Amino acid sequence: MQIRAGGLQTTVQDLGRPDSQRQGVPAGGAMDRTALRVGNLLVGNDEGAAGLEATLIGPTISFDHPTLVAVTGADLCATVDHKPLAPWHAALVQPGAVLRFGAPVRGCRAYIAVAGGIDVPVVFGSRSTYLRAEFGGHEGRALRAGDSLGLGVPSALSYRIAGSLQSDEPGMSVARWSVAPPIRPKYSDDAIVRLIPGAHTDALSPQSRDQLFNTRFRVSASSDRMGYRLQGAELALQRPIELLSEAVAFGTVQLPPGGAPIILMADRQTTGGYPRIGEVATIDLPLVAQLKPGDHVRFRAISLEDAQRVYLAREQELAQARLAIALRFPRGMS
Repeated sequence: MQIRAGGLQTTVQDLGRPDSQRQGVPAGGAMDRTALRVGNLLVGNDEGAAGLEATLIGPTISFDHPTLVAVTGADLCATVDHKPLAPWHAALVQPGAVLRFGAPVRGCRAYIAVAGGIDVPVVFGSRSTYLRAEFGGHEGRALRAGDSLGLGVPSALSYRIAGSLQSDEPGMSVARWSVAPPIRPKYSDDAIVRLIPGAHTDALSPQSRDQLFNTRFRVSASSDRMGYRLQGAELALQRPIELLSEAVAFGTVQLPPGGAPIILMADRQTTGGYPRIGEVATIDLPLVAQLKPGDHVRFRAISLEDAQRVYLAREQELAQARLAIALRFPRGMS
């Protein structure tokens, strides 16, 4: 893959390095993990293979060899040689073809999965880029024009999927099949997100507890892969409390002294000392990951048990999609 233009912020990401958190290394990884996982399924990869995460303005990429690709996540109007590439579909791209992106239609982060995955060095057990410390991915930075990325060896399933898309047409041929629509997150710039009560929800004043679940918050401009600072009602505790730093997770909602909540995201720190007033349900993390500054989010309470139930249901849907793709392209298929 040859990078002709890097876009606003395009990085190599996989599912991160959670096992390194005990050593103080942030987990990192894709912001919208569902989109990356599904993209990898569509091209026959392991779900954790490294792909590209493009933010708002996508990159321009050319291919040296026939390459099986899929673009998932945000709709950034992907095209190959100026022909629309349907999101959430596999496509066989021919040598010399150029993948480009236009204006964002819905969401802000698109994922580019390629058969074999992006082949960059493994650092702390992951190929993900961690921009703040400048390690992982491609030279620890966002991609720019002139970069060249090697690809891993495609799986046998990848070859079978690509074989079904062989065509004499120039540019690309796109699969007619995809994953079921319920698996694809329903992105919105006014997202309703389920929130599990946190360790310190009860420490909020009664008015602030009500505002947490009945206020429309705005994502501020001071938001990035580490965390989203929210603007809206200023939340307050019943009384000041002293806390030791505790472990935090992707989706932890912290309350700093100023009263503006922060949703911790993929590149969050490993521990934090602010009150933890909620935890975004895992199933809704993709909705948060696709918000951009100026978008809005509203929280709705969900119990831990119900959050686990809907999470397991989604995992079952992904497992069924994985099986369906394998059955569609069985071993021995020419």
